[in-house]
Amino acid sequence: MGNGLAYLMLAIWPVVCLVLFRTQKVERALIWSILGGYLFLPPLTEFDLPLVPSMDKVSIPNLSVLLIMLFVVRHKVRFLPDSRLAQILVVGLILCAVPTVLTNTDPIVFQVLSGADPIVFEVDALPGQSLRDVGSVLIAQVLTVVPFLLARQFLSSEDGLREILLALMVGTLIYSIPSLIEIRLSPQINVWTYGFFQHSFAQTMRAGGFRPIVFLPHGLWLALFVCMGLLATAALFRNAPEVQRRQLLFAMGYIAILLVLCKSLASFAYGLVLTPAVLFLPSRWQIRIAAFFAFVAVTYPMLRNFHLIPLDAILAQAEAISADRAHSLGYRFFNEEQLLERAAEKPVFGWGGWGRSLIRDAETGEIISIPDGRWIIIFGTFGWVGYLCEFGLLALPLIMMWRYVRKFGEATLSPYIAPLCLILGITMMDMLLNATLTPLTWLTAGAILGYAEKRKPRQARKPRFALSGALMQGDAPIEGKRTVL
Repeated sequence: MGNGLAYLMLAIWPVVCLVLFRTQKVERALIWSILGGYLFLPPLTEFDLPLVPSMDKVSIPNLSVLLIMLFVVRHKVRFLPDSRLAQILVVGLILCAVPTVLTNTDPIVFQVLSGADPIVFEVDALPGQSLRDVGSVLIAQVLTVVPFLLARQFLSSEDGLREILLALMVGTLIYSIPSLIEIRLSPQINVWTYGFFQHSFAQTMRAGGFRPIVFLPHGLWLALFVCMGLLATAALFRNAPEVQRRQLLFAMGYIAILLVLCKSLASFAYGLVLTPAVLFLPSRWQIRIAAFFAFVAVTYPMLRNFHLIPLDAILAQAEAISADRAHSLGYRFFNEEQLLERAAEKPVFGWGGWGRSLIRDAETGEIISIPDGRWIIIFGTFGWVGYLCEFGLLALPLIMMWRYVRKFGEATLSPYIAPLCLILGITMMDMLLNATLTPLTWLTAGAILGYAEKRKPRQARKPRFALSGALMQGDAPIEGKRTVL
C-alpha cells in the first residue's frame, strides 16, 4: 500500500538514521531516529520479505539504530537490564513467541455446509504456523524491545531524560502545522504525500469538524502524542531558567489549544488533569500517580478476564457524560467479551499471529470483531505469558521509581523523571482502550528503568551480556584471543 515515495522513504530511513548518528550526540540521534520514523514514515506500508518480519515504520528505525550502534559507531550495547525481574520479563517477552508458534500449527478452515458430509465446501482458511515462522516472530519480538533496551542504557542520564522531553515538545510543534491543516481542510496529508488514506474517514469526523491524523494510524494516536507534548512542555517550563520561560509558556498554551482541537476526550482529560500536576505537584506525588496508573493498567485486564469489572455501572457513568461516548464504550466492551471467550480457548500462549485470535464468520472467514485495546490484542496473540511480560515490563520502571521515592524521598531525583513517569502512566492507561503502544512508549519506559536502576543500591557489578566491536564482560574487555561475532 502506498506510492513510490512511500517505499522510498522506508528504504532511505536507515541513511537518515546514519546521518543523525554522524552529526548529533548519541542521545539525540537515538531519539530522533525512532521519533522521526514514527511521525513521518508512511503507515501500513511495508516490505514483506520471506522468513523475516515485515519491515515498516516501526521495525526499520528500530533495526537501523541497533545496527548503527553495533557496527558503525561501535557503542557497547548491553542487551539485558541490571534488574533481575526486568531480565526475566525481557527474555519472556521474546521467547514466548516459540511456544505460541508451536501450539498453533493447525489451520483454521472456514466451510459452508459443514454438516453436509461427505461434501464440504471450503471457502477460506488461515494457515497453521510452522517451525520456519519461529525465527520471524522472534526477530519481530526482539525489534519491538530495541528502543526499550537502548533507551535504558543511553537515555537514563538527566541529559537523556531532558532530551526525550525536548523531542516530544519539538515534535509536537512540528506536527502542529500539518495537524492544523487537516483540522481545517480534512485529513488529507497522507493521501497527498503517500497516495492513500490509512483508516476509516468517518472516524476523523467529530463535533462538526475533523480531527487530524497526518501519518499516524488514527486520530487518537495523534491526540495522545499531543498530550505527551503538552506534559513535556510543562515539565520544561517548570525547570527552565527565567529567560526561557516566556517562550515555553507560549508553546504550552499553543499545544493546549491544539489538544482541544484534536477532539479526543481521553487525551483531553489526561492533559486537563495532569498538566497542573506537572506544574505544581512535587515529584513524589507525580510518581505515585504514575505508579497508580500502571497498577490499574496491569490489573484491569486480569479483573476483566475474571468478569469482576462492573461494566454496566461504567456505561451508566459514560451515558451521563455523552450518549455517543457511552455507545462507543459499550461497543468496545461487547467486542472485548467476544475476544476474551476466544482467548480462553488458548489462555497460556495464545493464538499467534495472522488474525487467528479474532472472531470470524464460521463460513466466510470474515472478521466480525474489532480489537481496540492493546491488552486484548496481546492477550489473544500471546496469551497470559505474553500479556504479563509486556505489561509487566512497561509497569516495572514506574513501580521501581515508586519504591525508590517511598524509601529515599525525592531530594536526589532529576526534575525530568517524574513527568516522564506520568507520560508512561497515561500511555498505559490509554492502552486499555486503544492499541497505542508505540516505539515512544518503549523508549520512555527504557529510560525510566535505566534511571531507576542507577538509583538502586547495589553490590559489586556482575558480568552482563554485552556486544560492541569486541566481546565484553562487565565494563572491561576480555583478555586474550577474541572471536568476531
